[in-house]
Amino acid sequence: MAHSNESTISEFVLLGLSSSWGLQLLFFTVFFVVYVTSVLGNVMIIVIIFSDSHLNSPMYFLLSNLSFIDICQSNFATPKMLVDFFVEHKTISFGGCMTQIFLLHSFVGSEMMLLVAMGYDRFIAICKPLHYSMIMNRRLCIIFVSISWAVGILHSVSHLVFTVTLPFCGPNEVDSFFCDLPLVIKLACMDTYKMEIMTLANSGLISLSCFLALIISYTIILITIQCQSSSGSSKALSTLTAHITVVI
Repeated sequence: MAHSNESTISEFVLLGLSSSWGLQLLFFTVFFVVYVTSVLGNVMIIVIIFSDSHLNSPMYFLLSNLSFIDICQSNFATPKMLVDFFVEHKTISFGGCMTQIFLLHSFVGSEMMLLVAMGYDRFIAICKPLHYSMIMNRRLCIIFVSISWAVGILHSVSHLVFTVTLPFCGPNEVDSFFCDLPLVIKLACMDTYKMEIMTLANSGLISLSCFLALIISYTIILITIQCQSSSGSSKALSTLTAHITVVI
């Protein structure tokens, strides 16, 4: 860390997905369609939820926040990637690279925590329906969203605080279309094995924790649905299906 001031790299070269002009045109078309569809679809979800008074339940409030995070994820690197398909020398400044890393891990960490909150919301709605309105109020939803963003930002900062101090004085080519943290770390002029393990453990811990929490909550929900009457289970399953469909 003491050699951080010796960094001489002011920009990184993004190698992209292919050097073939034909493939780059194909990739541009595919990713542009996916990008526009993703952004417009999530914007439409937010507009519908906030314009329809019948959709003011905690589930839809959390879904609107999930859509907002998805919009953020779609914009942290994709616009630059689309432009770079028509640029011969694909470069990004050191600050821009660190910003991409920060935004990516912030959005991903926030989204994973928000998915857990949404799983908890469905758990309360199906397993404790009589207490749902009392437990899942707007204040708790705002707390869930705030915690999601806080965890995402802290998760990202824990990576970035070590990355920005690494000495980058040699190769500067990133074999990707954006600044992927593991690939950037490998370019440092020092042994980064321990840092790579720490980065993997950090990301793996939050991913695995959220994944297990979701699996447990949905397993309990499905067991509860099976134990309900046919009419009650049908209504609960339809609600859960709609929720899972939007999440997917």
